[in-house]
Amino acid sequence: MIGNFIADFVKGNKKDLFPDQIRKGIELHRAIDDYTDHHPVTEDSKARLRPKYRKYSGVIVDLYYDHFLARNFEMYSEIPLPEFTQRTYAILLENQDVLPDGVKQFLPYMIERNWLQNYATIEGIGRTLTGLSKRVSFENKMDESVQDLQADYAIYKNEFHRFFPQLITFAAGKKI
Repeated sequence: MIGNFIADFVKGNKKDLFPDQIRKGIELHRAIDDYTDHHPVTEDSKARLRPKYRKYSGVIVDLYYDHFLARNFEMYSEIPLPEFTQRTYAILLENQDVLPDGVKQFLPYMIERNWLQNYATIEGIGRTLTGLSKRVSFENKMDESVQDLQADYAIYKNEFHRFFPQLITFAAGKKI
């Protein structure tokens, strides 16, 4: 879980500096990202956004899919979302010594604002997209993308539910 969570903050072979289980989580996260980035269903989702958001369409789709996962968590997990989020936060806090500095900086804010659980709401995912938009130095309009989610909500929801079971199968089959 820790490796998966910190993977975007660990560049290149720096993953080898972490304990074996965390390194495996980083590798799994990278494999999932690659699978997701090239999957035909996510390509359809990104294509709808690409004219307006260009290179940020993939980031936006990832967050849309995070929303649908949180919104439908009981379909994919035996653990309720509130319990899962509290367990996740506790594990991350207990292991702060191995977290990259960037993660250590935003983790308190993430916990205070309960990002993982708030992804389940349009308002929560909208706040995340707006915050991300402000942190990116290039013009990106990601703060407007929550309106696109609302406009085509049923389409993105259907794409997520077509894609996610395939992702689960892919991840389960990874021997990392």
